[in-house]
Amino acid sequence: MAATMAPSRWLVSALKKTFVVRCNYTDRRTALGCRLLSNVSQPQNGEEGTTHFGFEKVSEEKKTQKVHQVFSKVADRYDLMNDAMSLGVHRLWKDHFIQKLTPTPGTKLLDVAGGTGDIAFRFLEYLKYQDSLQLSWRIPSRMKSPEGWPENPETDDGTSSSSSDEEDDAHHVTVFDINENMLEVGQKRAAERGLLQGIDWVQGNAEELPFDSDSMDAYTIAFGIRNVTRIEKALEEAYRVLKPGGRFMCLEFSEVTNPLIKGAYDLYSFQVIPALGQVLAGDWDSYQYLVESIRKFPAQEEFAYMIEEAGFSCVTVEDLSGGIAAIHSGFKL
Repeated sequence: MAATMAPSRWLVSALKKTFVVRCNYTDRRTALGCRLLSNVSQPQNGEEGTTHFGFEKVSEEKKTQKVHQVFSKVADRYDLMNDAMSLGVHRLWKDHFIQKLTPTPGTKLLDVAGGTGDIAFRFLEYLKYQDSLQLSWRIPSRMKSPEGWPENPETDDGTSSSSSDEEDDAHHVTVFDINENMLEVGQKRAAERGLLQGIDWVQGNAEELPFDSDSMDAYTIAFGIRNVTRIEKALEEAYRVLKPGGRFMCLEFSEVTNPLIKGAYDLYSFQVIPALGQVLAGDWDSYQYLVESIRKFPAQEEFAYMIEEAGFSCVTVEDLSGGIAAIHSGFKL
């Protein structure tokens, strides 16, 4: 288990006592004025609840189907879509996201709505780079060439290294996505990059994760949670599968806080992005939905409150590029 991801129980207790007052925004109820209501209306008399698909009001089942259709259309052009939505800055945001996560050897990561592998690849490459730094520091110069390696390497106490110890220290990422087309694109990209070890691909719904409770060190979701029908349910599932001390991190488009940026960003979003979708991908409607879905997603403090309601502690928010995107982080303590 990664040291920074799943500390021992005494450390968890100490962290809770030390940081709960400082980090946990207990005044959000007062700041918001009342308990936030879900974007999903509760069904009555056996009827199915309703939610939103962009600015359109639809049934919960209909939203799931329509979101699936959108991402089936854009899967092959996912990078193009994100470039249009963020003017290419999404790559820097994702780099910062992984650096903020700071995974360590042995980390078991669940990357939800990560079908094309953007976060998973950065996770693996980050740890590969960290491993290379440690090896460069630890290995004597005479052993940095193949000729210097002994035939039967031993540990400092003269015993042979244990394969089980290596397995315990092995990091791993599970890429989870509801859309099979996105997963296919991700698997193809992984093969092209030679990233075939320490990664697997699972299809399913974020509201019903097929993983054991207390089984993951970290849970990430980037530009995906606003497309989930029942966000509260997805947050509850994230909390369930994380180990005590595990970390939840979400990167998502959010509410622009800088008034100088907001006007220009709104104009670009509604007037330019759908037109770019039509010109570059022949798909106006999908890009229109993506723009509208951002406006329907809860603002930074509202979403932070929802994360706390799911059980997470030490919930923090970091705005990126004036609030165009935000990183939310919380711990299962």
